[in-house]
Amino acid sequence: MSKLTDVPKRILIGRALRSDRLGETLLPKRIALPVFASDPLSSVAYAPGEVLLVLSIAGVSAYHFSPWIAVAVVVLMFTVVASYRQNVHAYPSGGGDYEVANTNLGPKAGLTVASALLVDYVLTVAVSISSGIENLGSAVPFVVEHKVLCAVAVILLLTLMNLRGVKESGKLFAIPTYVFVGGVFIMIAWGAFRGLVLGDTMRAPTADYEIKPEHGGLAGFALIFLLLRAFSSGCAALTGVEAISNGVPAFRKPKSKNAGNTLAMMGLLAVTMFCGIIALASATDVRMSENPATDLFHNGVAVGADYVQHPVISQVAEAVFGEGSFLFIVLAAATALVLFLAANTAYNGFPLLGSILAQDRYLPRQLHTRGDRLAFSNGIVLLAGAAILLVFVYGADSTRLIQLYIVGVFVSFTLSQIGMVRHWNRHLATERDQAARRRMIRSRAINAFGAFFTGLVLVVVLATKFTHGAWVALLGMCIFFATMTAIRKHYDRVAEEIAAPEDPEEAQNDDMVRPSRVHSVVLISKIHRPTLRALAYAKLMRSDSLEALSVNVDPVETKALRDEWERRGIAVPLKVLDSPYREITRPVMEYVKSLRKESPRDAVSVIIPEYVVGHWYEHLLHNQSALRLKGRLLFTPGVMVTSVPYQLQSSEAAKKRARKRQDWNAPGAVRRGPLHHDRAKDSSQPK
Repeated sequence: MSKLTDVPKRILIGRALRSDRLGETLLPKRIALPVFASDPLSSVAYAPGEVLLVLSIAGVSAYHFSPWIAVAVVVLMFTVVASYRQNVHAYPSGGGDYEVANTNLGPKAGLTVASALLVDYVLTVAVSISSGIENLGSAVPFVVEHKVLCAVAVILLLTLMNLRGVKESGKLFAIPTYVFVGGVFIMIAWGAFRGLVLGDTMRAPTADYEIKPEHGGLAGFALIFLLLRAFSSGCAALTGVEAISNGVPAFRKPKSKNAGNTLAMMGLLAVTMFCGIIALASATDVRMSENPATDLFHNGVAVGADYVQHPVISQVAEAVFGEGSFLFIVLAAATALVLFLAANTAYNGFPLLGSILAQDRYLPRQLHTRGDRLAFSNGIVLLAGAAILLVFVYGADSTRLIQLYIVGVFVSFTLSQIGMVRHWNRHLATERDQAARRRMIRSRAINAFGAFFTGLVLVVVLATKFTHGAWVALLGMCIFFATMTAIRKHYDRVAEEIAAPEDPEEAQNDDMVRPSRVHSVVLISKIHRPTLRALAYAKLMRSDSLEALSVNVDPVETKALRDEWERRGIAVPLKVLDSPYREITRPVMEYVKSLRKESPRDAVSVIIPEYVVGHWYEHLLHNQSALRLKGRLLFTPGVMVTSVPYQLQSSEAAKKRARKRQDWNAPGAVRRGPLHHDRAKDSSQPK
């Protein structure tokens, strides 16, 4: 089994890394930017389109509001970036929003933030992959025809790449991200040059289309509500900003400074690209509709169900560069790639947050350990599974999925900034240095404004998106919150139950009192080498009483066993239990319980001979009764179970195979910590 699983594992994710090589996986800024900021950078590929889709409800006339919505998104982006720069300097340990809220607002607020972030990370993967599939589908029809299958395949590929390690995956993701950013800036610059200097008329493929408004002539409250909904959709450009504050430990030293600079660079790039695409979409007369089949008309005829609505960035690129041009193809490919890779933000944030939550006993402990490549493998696999489920349920439709988006982001934004205000208040109460106090007051003002602004946006998002799917995200947050609360209660209950008492008088209980006697029972089915070894071991234990126990499921075999027992003159009493229904587990359990009932202060030691085999398929042929018995005996108080192994020849072959791979780090070796004995041996050698 080890060979069957280990070799493919090494081929797919590479050789295991020692724990003392963790420092080699830390990221420089040039790699950290695409790793942690690919989500907000890539969101400019679909956020402008979401703004236009919502405005199209009121018809083309509402498009002139898009620049003002872009300005509001830019102000919000700079506010959030400035606020999070305070976070990374104050809390560089990697807990991010969770640590801020948990420390300053209490465990419930921290758990609320954690629930929101976990939901948001899952949605980041689902939305980014689905949007990337749609962008790629504009050039490859097969992808659109098999959206779900292609999306699942991309998620599995990303999962495999991340299992190879953060730094290795970061290098793979850096080139497409930088090509995408460069391509968008070239498109903006060339479009501005053509329009402002050359005076060219650039027209998007949909420029001649007409939009049938669902609600024409909106005014007053209805118009305000529509604009707020468009603004909340545009806020998708902010998703992933918090990932840098959660990933500070992955940066090279000085960690906080590098993380803050990366955050500022990400914000500047994202808002520039977002505004540029909105401006070019307006200049090239891009037309989008939430229901293009019925609401989009060409030459007075509805485009119909066969029409494929391409994203805004694709239409703008076609207008600026020309259909089929080299730069158009490069940007289209880079956009699809970077949207796929945007999910990498979640692949770095979700496992790290899961590890912190597992350390705080809110999630299973398995999420706290690093895998063979020093990545949090269990968290990566869990994220992939949840994202695949969402993609399958929503048919890899980014428009449907994005309605679930943003809620979790702004819940964490708001609570984090409120927590930072309390953080500065607490420090200002004790700080006496005037220069330090001025810095704290400035930081508090930034965080206070951020809390107010993001809180206002959260209200807008809930009001405008709740019935459009945001309730699903809230439900997911509630499920995460309830699950993590239950896990914490379980761990706390177990810790309290197994805690060793400090008071010597309290320690005098069943765990400390020595049993009056030990009654050993050796389970046997026939007389062979494993049975004789188990009997020899049982005699060595010097129990107060010892007997062999067998179950009569075949009278002929039982008689042969008794005869053989007497012939060999084995000096251990043999007891045979009748089993009219040919069961083995039940008679043994009833007999063991009867021993405990007769002498409650006695301990019963059940000794089971077992085969040790060397091939996975041999496990299916041996030890099944022993496994069932051990599973049942675990729930019987006062009963100890001992396995006496007997190595078959096939196990020797397995040992030889293991020796051939002794230079490899065994699966799980990294989890046990760094190995120092080799170095100690080397240092002890004479020089």
